[in-house]
Amino acid sequence: MPDKNKIVTRFAPSPTGLMHIGGIRTAIFAYLFAKQNNGTFILRIEDTDKKREVEGSIKHIEESLRWLGLDWEFGPDKPGPFGSCLQSDRLDSYKKYAQKLIDKGLAYPDPYTSEEVEKFREEAQSEKRPFLFRDHRPETFGEWDGTKPLRFKVPEIKRYKWHDEVRGDLEGGEETLDDIIIIKADGYPTYNFAHIVDDNEMGVTHVMRGEEFISSTPKFLSLYDALDIPYPKFATLPPIMGTDGKKKLSKRDGAKDILEYRTDGYLPEAMFNFLTFIGWNPGGEKEIFTQEELVKLFTLNKIQKSGGAFNVEKLDWMNKQHLQKLDDLDFLAYVKKSLPKETFNLPQFSEGRLTKLLPVIKERVANSLEIQEASVAGEYDFAFSAPEVKIDILAWKNDNDVADVLPRLNKAYAILEAADFSSSDSVKNALWPLAEEVGKGELLWPLRVSLTGREQSPDPFTVSFILGKEETLSRLKTACDKIDR
Repeated sequence: MPDKNKIVTRFAPSPTGLMHIGGIRTAIFAYLFAKQNNGTFILRIEDTDKKREVEGSIKHIEESLRWLGLDWEFGPDKPGPFGSCLQSDRLDSYKKYAQKLIDKGLAYPDPYTSEEVEKFREEAQSEKRPFLFRDHRPETFGEWDGTKPLRFKVPEIKRYKWHDEVRGDLEGGEETLDDIIIIKADGYPTYNFAHIVDDNEMGVTHVMRGEEFISSTPKFLSLYDALDIPYPKFATLPPIMGTDGKKKLSKRDGAKDILEYRTDGYLPEAMFNFLTFIGWNPGGEKEIFTQEELVKLFTLNKIQKSGGAFNVEKLDWMNKQHLQKLDDLDFLAYVKKSLPKETFNLPQFSEGRLTKLLPVIKERVANSLEIQEASVAGEYDFAFSAPEVKIDILAWKNDNDVADVLPRLNKAYAILEAADFSSSDSVKNALWPLAEEVGKGELLWPLRVSLTGREQSPDPFTVSFILGKEETLSRLKTACDKIDR
């Protein structure tokens, strides 16, 4: 039997496709609450709708959660004392609970064809009244042999009141209570029935789900009562809204499958941090947290009622903050994975120069896509390929002719021959007196263009450090020779 004193939460997706951001956020909240209370987190797969099931979805769900650092005590790969976490393996349990209802006179085989039910529905629509199957409940019914859907005979039409850990006291009832199908003709249970049975058997204490389930809660409570099952605690999570905050996030708003964000170079720590903050906040100014810190801080009373926006700019900012925390080896691996293969084929590519370039990259990018875009735009080429220097952009704005640049570059060359190249600061210390003498723009502009061939690049001290003394002097000589000619 489940330990009634232990907090147990679950994430119960259907294997019908990719993992939506909203579902992942639900999993994170359920995981955090369980871990914060030294409880149990269960991954249950609700695979009873075989027509909609997509091959490979279960592995995709597992991979998505594991990427974010969410592990489960019981799941598809880890049966519990209650048995399998795949609903398709648990059909005997649903039949056992269905039999309890039959024995109480609270379940009966649906006597109608689907065409007849549709006709009842159309009649209700034409009369502008809600369709309720209980209005057509037969006075007598035979035994259920499994060939027809089994319906729950709602025992009492009343108004239900319940407490929600996030929304407070809620109520609803008469208009939603109906004789719903609990076992389909194919032998599989419906969601309305199966999740109640499973939560009871698995000892789930807290059910976290979206606000779309509020209207169905009276139906669930009616089933709990009929089965003599105590209610778990309910926590209704706020919706994730689009960037404008006016409607729920959808694919049309740019929402992607969670693993697409991995492909784009978002760190799992950043995505976990970001999603936790959509609809929850511990208070205070700090926003960057590790998973361990969030486990310690998470409480249900900090979950907000209103929706939170999925803001990609905020995600980029958070990812950049988490990238800043990577050590050099981890960030080097991240950059190497992000760079297009063409970069590695540049004539002067070396891991040494790439390592020196890392601080420049780390300062400017928020994800892998930005690294790729910068590389394709040639922003890193200066480090791995000697530029084709354009004479017409070498001169500073105060120069009358490009020849005016030559004396300044020659002086810089002489200084750099004797300079210390152990850091960008040591290069700057060597050149700075000359810059102050001849003018900062007058020296730094032609130096930048000579070393990179670009009007925009890191400062020439950083570039010189990345290139090293030999290559820096070689490029300066090439530029001077070009001016001479």
